[in-house]
Amino acid sequence: MLIGTILQGKGADVTTVRPEATVTELLELLAEHNIGAVVVSEDGSSIAGIVSERDVVRRLNDRGADVLTAPVSSIMTTDVRTCPPTANVDDLRQTMTTHRIRHVPVVADDRLAGIVSIGDVVKSAIESLETEKAYLVDYLHR
Repeated sequence: MLIGTILQGKGADVTTVRPEATVTELLELLAEHNIGAVVVSEDGSSIAGIVSERDVVRRLNDRGADVLTAPVSSIMTTDVRTCPPTANVDDLRQTMTTHRIRHVPVVADDRLAGIVSIGDVVKSAIESLETEKAYLVDYLHR
């Protein structure tokens, strides 16, 4: 299965935040959309970084409550792993597991085209196994 197939099912909407937004504004976005990470972008299509709940918690531990008024750019991850819609889901699952990454932006034609989470990837694997099981059961009952 390809990453593009996952995006067809879940949609290509990506919540982004500008680098100069405060961490408090970031937290409002995460809560409003019930998500764990957002892409940091100046224009909604380029990628300056990615920031997650985990980043906020770690910086709160390091810096204290003052981090809430700091810009998102001060806590974001700038070395962002991305993938194209043509990437293989199994390969991405391995990359996400190996590098302990929970969210990967999808890029097509140098533009942000979606985002997949480890939950999306695991869900696709389960669906694939269930489909395979159904075929095998059907084959055995013929």
